[in-house]
Amino acid sequence: MATMHRSGAFKRSNDSARLIITAMIGIVFGFFIGVSFPSASLSKIKLTTSIMSSLDLLSEDGRSFRSKSIETLKSGEIPKIHALTNPRGAESLPPDIVVAETDLYLRRLWGEPSEDLKKKPKYLVTFTVGFDQRNNINAAVKKFSDDFAIMLFHYDGRASEWDQFEWSKTAIHVSVKRQTKWWYAKRFLHPDVVAAYEYIFIWDEDLGVEHFNADKYIQLVKKHGLEISQPGLEPNNGLTWQMTKRRGDREVHKDTEEKPGWCSDPHLPPCAAFVEIMAPVFSREAWRCVWHMIQNDLVHGWGLDFALRRCVEPAHEKIGVVDSQWIVHQVIPSLGSQGQTENGKAPWEGVRARCRNEWSLFQNRLKNADKAYLALVGKE
Repeated sequence: MATMHRSGAFKRSNDSARLIITAMIGIVFGFFIGVSFPSASLSKIKLTTSIMSSLDLLSEDGRSFRSKSIETLKSGEIPKIHALTNPRGAESLPPDIVVAETDLYLRRLWGEPSEDLKKKPKYLVTFTVGFDQRNNINAAVKKFSDDFAIMLFHYDGRASEWDQFEWSKTAIHVSVKRQTKWWYAKRFLHPDVVAAYEYIFIWDEDLGVEHFNADKYIQLVKKHGLEISQPGLEPNNGLTWQMTKRRGDREVHKDTEEKPGWCSDPHLPPCAAFVEIMAPVFSREAWRCVWHMIQNDLVHGWGLDFALRRCVEPAHEKIGVVDSQWIVHQVIPSLGSQGQTENGKAPWEGVRARCRNEWSLFQNRLKNADKAYLALVGKE
């Protein structure tokens, strides 16, 4: 028993010595670390919100501002923020307050914001309209369920008169006289503005929709993986291209045969990867690209349909026409009447001349842009 007592006492003495030595080494190491680095104020260090959230805010003299808002601090006490992951221009904001995208949902002026919306529309439908076509648009809007937000671009300035229709009271109205839908789209449908919507319809006002159902259309677009699409067109005097002609034996088609010499490649427009600009439907991702390709001054959009293929890959598989949900192009030249008589020519003649000129201008710009890029990367 005596031997065991002596061994236990020796072990406790040995452990105590180790603890004392370890503590002394830690003190000495901490002293050298402290004198090796000059003191720095956290207020002069650029920290992101994620880092600052795990630290107290400190003033120049090291006082803690735990639980205080930056808004309540004095100017000399405010810590600097420089969050490089924020959108350009918002680097000085804490990332958690940044809202980079928006939507077109209508909000109340009272109550809790979280209770404003009974339902959030998944898709956006825009029509560029004049009041004379109100009955046609009324019929078209009724083909879209509550899953679709309605937005009207008024080229004749008569926006308030549409309130005779109940649905108009909850639609979004933008009124600027004598402008085209691509002018409106470039200015009011920025990808960050319409990011809440899975698909964006950018339609003319002279479309017959008796054989069209929007919910079924969306189902087919998703089923066939279409990023850019349009309903099939019933053959009539409004049909220009074979690609957009409705086929009665299928749900969707993605290619066609055109007149001899019109298609240099069966996977390229107008034999594939092609829809017209009268009634296109874009996925959110495709629209982000297309929006950037729309020119500010080329407002009619002629030539854009041949270039849409640049925004999806492979284009001949992701661009197509939905045959089983089809429309009729009524060919009402209402926008032509918004032109101006010049040199004895009717207003519509000047509008049509500019359309053709814009097509040529767009083709030249795209060709020159391609050439400049290929030269830059050394492939020309």
